[in-house]
Amino acid sequence: MTPIKPYPQTPRRRVPAGIGRPHYVGRPAPDRYTGPDVQSADVIERMRVAGRIAAQAMYAAADAIAPGVTTDQLDAVAHEFICDHGGYPSALGYRGFPKSICTSVNEVICHGIPDTRPLENGDLVKIDVTAFVDGVHGDNCGTFYCGEVDQASKDLTDRTREALNRAVKAVRPGRRVNVIGRVIEAYAKRFNYGVVRDYTGHGVHTTFHSGLIVPHYDEPSLTTVIESGMTFTIEPMLTLGDYRSHVWDDGWTVVTNDGSRCAQFEHSLVVTDDGAELLTVP
Repeated sequence: MTPIKPYPQTPRRRVPAGIGRPHYVGRPAPDRYTGPDVQSADVIERMRVAGRIAAQAMYAAADAIAPGVTTDQLDAVAHEFICDHGGYPSALGYRGFPKSICTSVNEVICHGIPDTRPLENGDLVKIDVTAFVDGVHGDNCGTFYCGEVDQASKDLTDRTREALNRAVKAVRPGRRVNVIGRVIEAYAKRFNYGVVRDYTGHGVHTTFHSGLIVPHYDEPSLTTVIESGMTFTIEPMLTLGDYRSHVWDDGWTVVTNDGSRCAQFEHSLVVTDDGAELLTVP
């Protein structure tokens, strides 16, 4: 497959004036979050709504994937869906990000900017959608096929989804967050996959990224204790080759150094008394 290259971008999409914006829109960076990791029942209930809209928007965009369709067109689908449901696309204007979702194709690990490149048969397409609704964010990502993909890409996709599922099942109050990365890395090593280290899960709720770090690899130093009521993402990124990466000159697009493909799945969740509840379900 031809390496992914940047293509021209279309102008920034508009959001209806009556839709509430996150505080960071129009600013170079968000305020630093200093609140608790454990959220109230009200915040969690609002996150269920935001999460459902984000998940539905992601699948709506995925349904539009086909050879010849551009990632900019996928961005338009998700943007319109979120706005039609009274939400704001959280990525739009976050630290200057120019589009409403991230579309990361093949060797692009994450933070790909939707552009006018036509998708090709065999492409592996990650769609990362976050919706801001009623003061809270719901954040999710999935990996989808454009046409017929090779078996190695299918296996990578299935196993990355399974890595996320196993990590979610490991969440329990009283455990440390590093159990999540330990479970993911142990599973990925069975297939000699790379586990991306530079981009992690994070706290999410009234703020897009709270500062809470959720590792996808075994990192003993990350010892935050998981508590009931915490809300965060788990979003493993597994590669067919080496996990090391670099960022394009656009300041966003993260690509594997060796050109190997990457798959990613992500859910926002809330910790319950005996496990976790997924918040980004359609």
